[in-house]
Amino acid sequence: MPKLPVISGKKAIKALSKIDYGFDHQIGSHIILRNKQGHRITVPNNMELNRGSLKSILNDAGLTPEEFLNLL
Repeated sequence: MPKLPVISGKKAIKALSKIDYGFDHQIGSHIILRNKQGHRITVPNNMELNRGSLKSILNDAGLTPEEFLNLL
């Protein structure tokens, strides 16, 4: 399994938008994305996401690290 990169929240949102997640709303520094089926993912709008946070986001989206790296 490849090591997850340290990326910004905006870069993660851009990658998730490629699999039909779009902006729903924002609460403070957290951006909530929603896909067409109504599934929500919360992404912190930080300059650097912790690897643990990124792994949790990928689990919520149902992506493997390899699939996510291909989206970047």
